[in-house]
Amino acid sequence: QIVEQASQEIAAAENEHQLNLLKSKYLGKKSTLNGMMKKIGTLPPEQRPEFGQKVNKAKKRVEKLLEGQAEKVKEAAYRKAVTQEAIDLTMPGRKTNFGSLHPITKVWRELEDIFMSLGFEVAEGNDIEDEFHNFDALNPPPDHPARELSDTFYIKDDVLLRTQTSTVQIRVMQSHKPPMRFISPGRCYRNDNDASHSPAFHQVEALVVDEGITFADLRDILNIFVKKMFGPHIESRIRPHFFPFTEPSAEIDIVCVNCRGKGCHICKNSGWLGMGG
Repeated sequence: QIVEQASQEIAAAENEHQLNLLKSKYLGKKSTLNGMMKKIGTLPPEQRPEFGQKVNKAKKRVEKLLEGQAEKVKEAAYRKAVTQEAIDLTMPGRKTNFGSLHPITKVWRELEDIFMSLGFEVAEGNDIEDEFHNFDALNPPPDHPARELSDTFYIKDDVLLRTQTSTVQIRVMQSHKPPMRFISPGRCYRNDNDASHSPAFHQVEALVVDEGITFADLRDILNIFVKKMFGPHIESRIRPHFFPFTEPSAEIDIVCVNCRGKGCHICKNSGWLGMGG
């Protein structure tokens, strides 16, 4: 009777949870079959073997019924999942969402577009450079502070991470003949790390070699770039400055894009932001 009742209940089980409950009911420590095994000791010796065999046979029968139903439940769950997750090949495809460009990449491309519209070509170089192209060819003295380990990341001997994209200018002048107009955008590295400096930053340099080029051409190109890059309302100014590898030298400032020249914490209340030199 116990096996027959178990067979009916097990056949009606529809999921793994229900099977576990039935397993506990018929084969657990407090189950009827387990209780019968404990009663064997109270029976006359001649009845114990036969009774024990019947109880064990019933337990094995229940175990087999549970295993068989477990396979059926698994198969039913699989078929249900396949039916629900089936792909309808007639349905339109799902749109793939792509990530957006990094802000630096956007600025970099805009900058290149502006200079190319002015007749410039783009030249790129390696981040790892030798000391000649990074320093010697630009004429800074041997004892210049920029050459020190405190300012430049040396890899070994005269191999270093470039501190400026001027290295590209040197290589362009070695491999091209005038006239030439190039910009060299890229990542640079210096041993600086504070509120206004980063050990890795991006820089762009422009190089023009031709006859009849004057400082006025530099001024006009920079002013056009400022208007195209930051907007027609942004003013710029050029100030004399000293750089050991250029003569004459100057720096360019733009009106603070935050306060429009009124003075704020970004421009240190000067109303101007240094853009380059």
